[in-house]
Amino acid sequence: MNIIILYSLLWVTAILLVVFAGVLFRRRRGLPEILAFSALLVGLLVVYFAIRPTQTPLMGEAASARAMIGQGKPALLEFQSPY
Repeated sequence: MNIIILYSLLWVTAILLVVFAGVLFRRRRGLPEILAFSALLVGLLVVYFAIRPTQTPLMGEAASARAMIGQGKPALLEFQSPY
């Protein structure tokens, strides 16, 4: 289940891209349509690689907090953002 949540943007984008390609290329298309579809695909790949989930130093802290919560003892979680 975690893989679905972690990559939900990728799954939705891939499904929409396949549907869009099916509609666009149902009939024979020319070079402008192929270039537009290629530009859309490259743009989506750039966005994905810019925002994809990666391992960060805080992941270890999240694992330790999860372990503390799992012990049944009270735990105080403080959420903050540098923005």
